[in-house]
Amino acid sequence: MGSYIQEKIHKFEQFVDGHLKPQLVRVIAERDKVFEQQKIFSDLRMNIENLEKNSVTNLRTMVNLGSEVYMQADVPDTQRIFVDVGLGFHVEFTWTEALSFIALREEKIAGEIEEYTRLISSIKARIKLVCEGIRELLQLPAEKSLPQRVF
Repeated sequence: MGSYIQEKIHKFEQFVDGHLKPQLVRVIAERDKVFEQQKIFSDLRMNIENLEKNSVTNLRTMVNLGSEVYMQADVPDTQRIFVDVGLGFHVEFTWTEALSFIALREEKIAGEIEEYTRLISSIKARIKLVCEGIRELLQLPAEKSLPQRVF
């Protein structure tokens, strides 16, 4: 095998290892953060729905003050809640307003997850394409796909 081919293979491997794989790891981590946001809003929606269903008007709970230090808190009126809307801002909502806001956020988050998933698929396809190029340069036989069963 010529040095030109070895050099090309090395460049392709460097591209995959130095660019595509780190990009894939980064995008997967970003999508995981969005999944965490989705879970937070889903939990909040379920909590509000439970408060509504059970007609809870006051509440006693534990509040995390930070560093896993908790304090007991009494909520005399649960009809209005504060929701983190981003950038450190909290907005006071009624249950209905909060559920409307949460529905909008969940829709936006679902779109973000779809976009990240498409991006992940695209990066994986590029990795596969480069690996296929390396295989051709090495003149290795193509991977055989599993036979399709007909039912």
